[in-house]
Amino acid sequence: MNVLMLVQSPVAGDSRVLREAATLTAEGHAVHIVGRDVPDGFDPGDGVTVESVTRSRGMRPPGTPRGAALASSSGPKTVLRRSGRWLLLPEHRERTERRWRDDAARLLAGRPAHDVVHAHDYNTLALGADLARRWSARLVYDSHELWFDRGLPGRPTPVARWRGRRKETALAGQARVVLTVSEGIAARLRGRGLPDVRVVRNTFPLADHEPPELPATPAGFAYAGRIGPGRDLEAVVGAAARLPSLRTVVAGPADPGYRLDTTGVEVLPPMSLPAVDTLYQEVGVAVVTLTDTCLNHRLALPNKLFHAVRAGVPVVAANLPELHSFVLRYGLGRLYTPGDASSLATAVEAVASDYTGYVEAVRKARQELAWEHDSRVLADAYANLGTA
Repeated sequence: MNVLMLVQSPVAGDSRVLREAATLTAEGHAVHIVGRDVPDGFDPGDGVTVESVTRSRGMRPPGTPRGAALASSSGPKTVLRRSGRWLLLPEHRERTERRWRDDAARLLAGRPAHDVVHAHDYNTLALGADLARRWSARLVYDSHELWFDRGLPGRPTPVARWRGRRKETALAGQARVVLTVSEGIAARLRGRGLPDVRVVRNTFPLADHEPPELPATPAGFAYAGRIGPGRDLEAVVGAAARLPSLRTVVAGPADPGYRLDTTGVEVLPPMSLPAVDTLYQEVGVAVVTLTDTCLNHRLALPNKLFHAVRAGVPVVAANLPELHSFVLRYGLGRLYTPGDASSLATAVEAVASDYTGYVEAVRKARQELAWEHDSRVLADAYANLGTA
């Protein structure tokens, strides 16, 4: 089938979208992605084509480079600017997401029909449903997050969230199949009356070779992912101060305006998938941190959990419901109380005290917790589309 994928995230850095596209092309489908901020010359993989629709960069002051922290200031102008941002951010988000949909619709106007429209996340769902109706195509909704239960900066918008959930349910009800990332989120979506919800976790393909043998004790711990609010990185920094003999690393792209005191922490730029494997194996423990600030976090299974499994190293993960049950079920590591640096440090020490045992448990689970398993769920969903 000819598949159109719609995604508002920067495609080059969205490993889930690229893994799904590669799986579908391997099954014989043709995949075209319309995404955002695609670098010139980017290769999305064999059999996959991609186009870019640019979206607004946000509300940071003119001239502020992407990823830079705002200068610390408590003057009246700074307070006024921050208050204005807090008030206006919800409208700004909606406006920029709607602009992307409008621009993508213009890009696709007059194009030949596709057999399947695969809408990644709610901010592409309305456009996806419209195109599917127009083309008499099958609609697939891929919910990477519990969209209207995320923790977002800006003023609270309870009425808009309530309306958004109702609209999401109505649009997703038009989909032949709904995909999501965890059983917790799947249960919520099924509870809204969506009949066919399947879990395709954010796992990673197994490496071409087995992970190397690790020392008897870890050298440190590392966070690899987005550097920004909601990731509980303050607890990582606090744990580093309590564990001075261990190496602490934070690696990834930084959100504009986000400030973090990284005293005692190595800060590295974004890294490739194999480079993160190597980093995890060098330090020995991966941290999977989230704040306990929203339902989406409580039901999340972040991709960094599965990246650690791919690399063959234990984790210290936030003690949130979905992570709690998953980490304990497979014995992947220890849990810490979100926001509590002392708890995180204690969990790292507990993993270190039985390091060989945790490494063995992780490596025993690698085959089951790999993309080779989850890709079959995706492939089977599409096979059903073709026969429906």
